[in-house]
Formats: sequence, structure tokens, C-alpha cells
Amino acid sequence: MSIVSTSSAADDQLRPPVPPGSVTLRINGQEHTLRLAPWTSLLDALREYVGLTGTKKGCDHGQCGACTVLVDGKRINSCLTLAVLQEGADITTIEGLGTPEHLHPLQQAFIDHDAFQCGYCTPGQICSAQGLINEGKAHTEDEIRELMSGNICRCGAYVGILNAVKEVAEKELKMASCTCYGSHGHSSNS
Repeated sequence: MSIVSTSSAADDQLRPPVPPGSVTLRINGQEHTLRLAPWTSLLDALREYVGLTGTKKGCDHGQCGACTVLVDGKRINSCLTLAVLQEGADITTIEGLGTPEHLHPLQQAFIDHDAFQCGYCTPGQICSAQGLINEGKAHTEDEIRELMSGNICRCGAYVGILNAVKEVAEKELKMASCTCYGSHGHSSNS
């Protein structure tokens, strides 16, 4: 028994291409209306259509973490999600975390702890670290190692990365657990 295709090369040439659609993405607090093919990844939309090249394309298969961004505060691999699926979400890239004049605490900690060499993975590392801090999951060194394991550093700066994330996570935890009520740190019952 043979299987006969009812489609021919001529039929494929007659099919009109899928037209790009309009999608509005909220990136780093600004709305961007883009004309994208429905299969455009968020990574490609950020880099090629918005011009935000801080997010890196490493493996393009979700295995290296170089493309990590925050969507509604949670870390995602932007190479694995379609841009059209993120309409209405708050997308934060490395460019949205800090500025050269006012570094984000994680950016400063990465500098202080020598947590990068070539820097290619750093934007994804920092976004991933912020995501796990947002998720309230960076309590121990082992937990940080496990949760950051999806971000590969070819240069091997893992000790510095761990120390940077740990420092910022500990500061965030202290601020979150503060039970201060007045301007002097005393409760109103004192």
C-alpha cells in the first residue's frame, strides 16, 4: 500500500504566505506595537524589532539561559516563547533593570563579586537571578545553584555568580522580613 500525497509543489507555491500580525508588547515599561509573523520568538522580537540586544541568543533551544528575561516577574527563556503570546504581559530585559548611572543591585553585585568574564551570559544570569529572588526561592547556596543551573557560563564564573546572587537575595530577604512600622524602626506599641 502506498501513501499518495494530495499536495504538490505547485499547490505549495499557490498558498499565500501568512501575513504578519500586529502585536503590542510592554517591554521595560514602554509599549511597542510590532508587525510580526506569528512564529516570531520573543527573543527575535526583542533583538530584531525593538533593538534591545542585551538579551543574547545562545543555543536558541532553551538550554543555555542566555536569553532569559522576566515576564510578569518570572524568568523565561525568550527563545522558547512566541512574542504574540506575551501581549499584555510585563516584559523586563536587562536594559530595564538598571542604567549605567543607577545600576540594579544584581548588576552591582556581579561587578563586586567578579561574576563575569566575557559577559555574554551575564544578562541572562542577572534576569534569572532576579526572577528567582522575585519567586522567593533563593534561600540557600544549594537552592541558588540548583535554580541557576539553567544558565550556563562558558567562562566558569560560577563562584562569583553564586556570591552575587546570595548577597542580593540575603538583602532582599532582610528587607522583606523587616517588621518596622515607624520612621525609626519601632512599632507603634513601643
